[in-house]
Amino acid sequence: MFSYNVFDISLIEEVKEIYIDSNWSAYLKDDEKLKRAFDNSLYLLGTFDNGKLIGFIRCVGDGEHILIVQDLIVKSQYQKKGIGTHLFKAVWDKYVDVRMFQVITDIEDEVDNHFYQSFHMKKLEDGHMVSYFR
Repeated sequence: MFSYNVFDISLIEEVKEIYIDSNWSAYLKDDEKLKRAFDNSLYLLGTFDNGKLIGFIRCVGDGEHILIVQDLIVKSQYQKKGIGTHLFKAVWDKYVDVRMFQVITDIEDEVDNHFYQSFHMKKLEDGHMVSYFR
């Protein structure tokens, strides 16, 4: 069974494995920059399978007026098991009183767009990106 726990950048190698698995290469160019980004994040919640990080959600903002879900990512072999939904719902509930809860994704990613729409978030789109907010 999966466990869900707050984690930190001491798991950088496992984080990088997840980014590699999902072809998210932008984060992989500079380890020190990645460490600073994670250290400066508001909230990190990971999903673990027998102690191994297999997915996570990373949030930035102040937690009062603004919260942006920067990353919601699950290793491909673990997708379609409700892990992303669990992570997103945990953050959704934890920050229920935040004034602006936002996520940005690729406008052409049908799975992501359907996922955020299932939470009845409002949509703003321009160019190749779309923002959903509560």
